[in-house]
Amino acid sequence: MIALMVVVFYFLLIRPQRKRQQEQAQMQNSLAPGTRIMTTTGLFATVTAIDADDVILEIAPGVETRWVKAAIGRVLTPVDDADDDDVKNVDTVGDNAVEAVEPQGDDQDSTTKK
Repeated sequence: MIALMVVVFYFLLIRPQRKRQQEQAQMQNSLAPGTRIMTTTGLFATVTAIDADDVILEIAPGVETRWVKAAIGRVLTPVDDADDDDVKNVDTVGDNAVEAVEPQGDDQDSTTKK
């Protein structure tokens, strides 16, 4: 019975965690200059250079900081144009696109509620 519990823990907890760690390490080792990333603390930046265990990140034009590779949480992929299903109501006024906002909730004015 104990051996069965150990096997279940291995397949449900240990094995998936190791797989995530390997994927994270692979992602961190495959970084290249120009890649958009997000750190584990939520900072968005662009990789400008890679040095042994460090990466140089540009967080704003002309502002570079040095981080350890382990601080890279994920690589961001560029977002393509939205599909037709994802497009909201958008009207054009002159040359500018204006998003139409639909009211939510009651049709009553919020100032008349007591």
